[in-house]
Amino acid sequence: MLKALLFVGIGGGVGSILRYLASVYINKHFPHKFPFVTFAVNILGCLLIGIFLGMIDQKELNNQNLKFLMITGFCGGFTTFSAFATENYRLIQTGNLNILLLYIISSILLGVLAVWAGIMVFKK
Repeated sequence: MLKALLFVGIGGGVGSILRYLASVYINKHFPHKFPFVTFAVNILGCLLIGIFLGMIDQKELNNQNLKFLMITGFCGGFTTFSAFATENYRLIQTGNLNILLLYIISSILLGVLAVWAGIMVFKK
């Protein structure tokens, strides 16, 4: 159990740091009302989870410690569903309902497609 916590913690820490760096970079270079940082991170995180799951399914990465490190830790620290929910709430508060609907629909659809694409990378 302690070993699993260590792997989850290391992966989560790295994922959180990369999520923060993505936030700084995107907000600096692409300021906009649409929450691009959370959107991009969530879609990329979905793709990465799909890739990791695809690797596991093909027995390329059948190691429990790597699952804890990469899926639970890294992707859990990198993706930001709580930030997604908060940004949606703020879009409602500011009356940006068109952006709200675009953000919710595109995040869900592209997220599911990204997981599928990641898994398909390892299908024969």
